[in-house]
Amino acid sequence: MKLGFGLYRHMLNTEHYRFAKQCGATHLVIHLVDYFGHNKENADQPIGGKEGWGRAGNPNKIWSFEELAAIKKEINEHGLELEAIENFDPAHWHDILLDGPKKELQMANLKQLIRNVGQAGIPTFGYNFSLAGVAARTQGSYARGGAVSVGMEGGDNTPIPNGMVWNMMYDENAQEGTLPKIDHDELWNRLQYFLDEILPVAEEAGVKMAAHPDDPPMPYVRDTPRLVYQPGMYQRLLNMNPSPSNHLEFCLGSITEMTEGDIYEATDIYSKQGKISYIHFRNIVGKVPHYKEVFVDEGDIDMFKILKVLKKNNFDGVLIPDHTPQMTCDAPWHAGMAYAMGYMKAAISLLE
Repeated sequence: MKLGFGLYRHMLNTEHYRFAKQCGATHLVIHLVDYFGHNKENADQPIGGKEGWGRAGNPNKIWSFEELAAIKKEINEHGLELEAIENFDPAHWHDILLDGPKKELQMANLKQLIRNVGQAGIPTFGYNFSLAGVAARTQGSYARGGAVSVGMEGGDNTPIPNGMVWNMMYDENAQEGTLPKIDHDELWNRLQYFLDEILPVAEEAGVKMAAHPDDPPMPYVRDTPRLVYQPGMYQRLLNMNPSPSNHLEFCLGSITEMTEGDIYEATDIYSKQGKISYIHFRNIVGKVPHYKEVFVDEGDIDMFKILKVLKKNNFDGVLIPDHTPQMTCDAPWHAGMAYAMGYMKAAISLLE
């Protein structure tokens, strides 16, 4: 098993690469979507609210091979490997999610993007097929010692306005109104189209498409249906297309928040299939719609037990803290991440 960090776009710099290396990480999972256009100061993770995270990117410019190769080269020069890119920009695939008129054009662009990812030698692309995205979360002093973290205190049924998807505005001039209501079957049908189109290209490019479960894992968020809000729904996604590029981005926190299933059984099932690309190694207390993210050693999950399951099934992918409570000091994000990484390194050394 390999250890890594997840870095947001504004963190892709020498300071954070050195920090990751100093903590003992060997790999990075990066975000190229700018969720923090409105707030980069002490940014831990995007929370948003009913207004979302801000503007989506440029709909006419996908991430080029040259851009990706340059980022990978810089990361490699700091002694790290680039394991994955996480999340498409909503500007690049909103009509794939919404079954809109630009769906086929956007799919052609995503195919070229995945070719660029493969050409740059990046093995994995993570995605979350969701209309609301990561929404309905709150922030508070939820973790040990009053450390600031995120959680959920009830759901959010506020309809999503036209022009917004995945918590970001892609069209600020959209007609007034809200997204039309659809059912779960319709969303699964849209996912089927996406998988059947993108996976052959991903196979040819040598890229694994890794699906994240819903966060938070509720049947509905912001009056829209969700896909993977119980552990067994991951299997439905895998069964939809037998491609070797059809993989999972396995989030321990999100799966434990689900109201059904067992996190150790789910980890065993999917790691045994060899379908987990990388893991969000974070801990929580509670279930939806009331849960809190906490330090890696204080939650409902026995993280060492998870590592034993992964070792038994010969998992050799990357584990990242994803996000963690912020510690009370001059560098809240850095301290929280260093604490998590220290725990992870120690636990793996004991395992071996």
